[in-house]
Amino acid sequence: MGLSYGRRRIILLAGLLICRAALSFAQTATTSSSSTPGQAIPGTGGVSSFAGSVPAKPVPGVLPLSLQDAIDRGLKQNLGLLLSRADIRSVRGQRWQQLSALLPHVTASPYVEASKINLAELGLRTFGGVSLPPSVGPFSYFDARAAVTQSLFDWKSINATRAVSQSLKSAGYTFKDARDLVVLAVGYTYLQAIADEARIETAEAQVRTAQTLYDQATDQITAGTSPDIDGLRTKVELQTRQQQLIQAKNTFAIQKLTVARVIGLAPGQEFELTDKSPYQSIEVIAVDEALRRAYASRSDYQAALTDVRAAEFSRKAAMAGYLPSLSLNGDYGAAGAHPSTATQVFDVRGTLSIPIFQGGSVHGEVLQADSRLEQSRERLDNLRAQVDSDVRTALLNLQSSVDQVNVARSNIDLAEKTLSQSSDRFSAGITDTVEVVQSQEAVASAHEQYISSLYSYNYAKISLVRALGIAEQGVKEYFKGK
Repeated sequence: MGLSYGRRRIILLAGLLICRAALSFAQTATTSSSSTPGQAIPGTGGVSSFAGSVPAKPVPGVLPLSLQDAIDRGLKQNLGLLLSRADIRSVRGQRWQQLSALLPHVTASPYVEASKINLAELGLRTFGGVSLPPSVGPFSYFDARAAVTQSLFDWKSINATRAVSQSLKSAGYTFKDARDLVVLAVGYTYLQAIADEARIETAEAQVRTAQTLYDQATDQITAGTSPDIDGLRTKVELQTRQQQLIQAKNTFAIQKLTVARVIGLAPGQEFELTDKSPYQSIEVIAVDEALRRAYASRSDYQAALTDVRAAEFSRKAAMAGYLPSLSLNGDYGAAGAHPSTATQVFDVRGTLSIPIFQGGSVHGEVLQADSRLEQSRERLDNLRAQVDSDVRTALLNLQSSVDQVNVARSNIDLAEKTLSQSSDRFSAGITDTVEVVQSQEAVASAHEQYISSLYSYNYAKISLVRALGIAEQGVKEYFKGK
């Protein structure tokens, strides 16, 4: 007996609602772990300079780009690293400026002068009742000598020079740390791009599966063995997968732009990612050993230690403002009325400067130096705790992602078997497309979880080598490329 129009409409709406609910669940599961192009790069402290670069010259054709190639380019063109290199030059200039206070200063200022003086202009007309001429001269002077100034003892300048020397070492450590941050930034964006590319391949496979299911449902509807609602469900599923494929391609294209910006490719440069995202297991080290290596290798931690030493020397320099200083000034040369009649002259002077009252300026410098020293020590303690947290977090994420990869692999096998059985049951007329659509959603979710877990595993490896302070060497060891 045929169904009434009202009952058929209710069944149709119910089927669409069920399909819509399954679709919403799948979209939530699929997009929850996908990348967001343009988001901040984790691990760089929110410093935007590591997300930019100075573009290189374009390369003709399509540039093949492996992870190691991308890192090498980033280490040459990344803006954060270039700025850090410039900081080293700036601190080196400060060191030379401070060092100049301890080095001799030599100057030469020879001069020849011819003069004629107007006595009337000066109001000198008579002297002792004798009339003076309106002017005298001309007569000449000649003086040519070299002068040297040398600080013999200045404890303030000595310690200030030591402080800026430590600052130069700190800048060097900061530069090394910037290289690690570049490796982290490049690795993050490259791995995101790999994951987005894998999502395209998964979405294309889902489109093909949905197309096959739709064709099968259409044939059965034509043969009269399936209701129209089965065709509607499969049509919605097909268009949903097509929509996700469009979005995946757009996300991948944007992520490639992010990669190009980080590593300094020329605008518009075409390139392809040659490394995929294989699972390569590594031997996990113990926490105590990892911490020992991190404190010895982390350049940012070494820079913080050096900053403390620089602050200690700065405080000594401030305290030296209470102490006397000794300097030497001398000059040697020739002087006379004319160069032909000049004779040798010289002058040597030693000066002992004793501070008696300076209006509290030294006390103010000491207070400021104490504050900077306290701050540097607090930053060091904070960074030590941060290193500990980074290492433990990386190890936990690594172990967790290993387990996630294993479970995701198993889920893919189970979901694909379920989809195969559901498709067979639908072909045999045992079930309708609701079961098949739900099975297809489960397959899509399982593939997305596998891609996300594999990305998390590879990023956990990069985070670990960054936490250990061996990013450049670690990437070569843990990412062989494929």
